[in-house]
Amino acid sequence: MDLALLRTFVTVHRAGSFTRAAALLGLSQPAVTSQIRTLERQLGRPLFLRQARGVTPTTIGDELAHKAAPHLDALVEIAETGLDEASSLRTLHLAGPPEFTAERALPALTELTGDDGQGFALRASFGNAEETLEGLAAGHHDLAISTARPRGALLTATPLCDEEHVLVAAPRWAARIGSGKLRRKGAPMLENLPVVEVHESLPLVARYWASVFDCRPAASGTVIVPDLRAVLACATTGAGLAVLPRYLCTPALERGEVVALIEPAVPPLRTYFLVVRTGTLAMPHIARAHEWLLHAATDWS
Repeated sequence: MDLALLRTFVTVHRAGSFTRAAALLGLSQPAVTSQIRTLERQLGRPLFLRQARGVTPTTIGDELAHKAAPHLDALVEIAETGLDEASSLRTLHLAGPPEFTAERALPALTELTGDDGQGFALRASFGNAEETLEGLAAGHHDLAISTARPRGALLTATPLCDEEHVLVAAPRWAARIGSGKLRRKGAPMLENLPVVEVHESLPLVARYWASVFDCRPAASGTVIVPDLRAVLACATTGAGLAVLPRYLCTPALERGEVVALIEPAVPPLRTYFLVVRTGTLAMPHIARAHEWLLHAATDWS
């Protein structure tokens, strides 16, 4: 079987679209379509069901992808790394949310980047859950950290840790609101107060309000900045209320720069998942990083 056809097939399988696969491969869409048809003729079975938007693999297509993809990934890595001793250090490509990856994952993984014969080079990129999972499926990353559990069998997700969310504000806002009043009156005490968030949709605030107050927030974002570390910095200067992961704001809480406005009996949690392409844990450097992060995460929750 032609390896070039298999490579195109796996790329289509991961991308879910002939158009996206063509862009990843640097081919025209008709060329990708022709290669898939050739492979289907050789196998005598359809590999994809064509739909209005993209394609869906058949059972045979899924089975072939799960068998072929890990071996193709290994061949690509050999081609990219080379066989000479000077370039024998494998490279791990990690993707995840910027704050968690920078504060948690990277400090743990840098312990594995030594020259003890088992280490690897490390490359990291940041993105939201959708971006990182798409990049992982397309073969751009080896390992992804995501707050969304992927669907389907192409990607394998393992729960990594839970993240507790805390509603915080600078001390002057806490004094103005009053924690006792907030416990008694709940969300109405917070209406029309300034909010610092990562997106106009207020994803963290909305999730917190739904979990703790059983309602939607009435406030709107005053400061929107796409990094939780910047959200914390703005909250400490008094820009407004913010919902932050406890691990990120604990130092500021201990220094009194921000105050937890309420401590609910059951705090809102968000789960992080460690995600790989199915079958790639057979590759030693990915398996080692995967195991190392799972072990490190036992101290994070």
